[in-house]
Amino acid sequence: MGIRLKIWVDADACPVVIKDILFRAATRKKIETILVANQYIRTPPSKFIRAMQVPAGFDVADDEIVRQVEQGDLVITSDIPLAAEVIDKGALALSSRGELFTTENIRARLNIRDFMDTMRASGEQSGGPPPLNQKDRQNFSNHLDRILAKAV
Repeated sequence: MGIRLKIWVDADACPVVIKDILFRAATRKKIETILVANQYIRTPPSKFIRAMQVPAGFDVADDEIVRQVEQGDLVITSDIPLAAEVIDKGALALSSRGELFTTENIRARLNIRDFMDTMRASGEQSGGPPPLNQKDRQNFSNHLDRILAKAV
């Protein structure tokens, strides 16, 4: 049997409903899923799902994911710089809203993020992203299913 992908989850900011979708998929497809966070994350009892707690600090969880991710793995994150780093290592990156980050779209996303950071630094109020909705959850599930169908 060939090498199987792992799912890495940037778990500090991952919505509970997305974690639940991942837990079901990990168990159903028998895929190792690792939730990385700087706080305790409760996971269901499963030999395929585990939490990895890292020390508190800026980007410590992100750095751990980048350190351990391998080509072909899947990373669940809405963090654009983290997505860019794992894509550079040959992994896939999927946001909790179901957006697949690719080598083709990640640079534009980094530029938009940097622009928004500059606007916020100048006092502009952006309000942040809207709450996750049913369409986002469905989009995430559909993308996840397609990725896992190809990989397993």
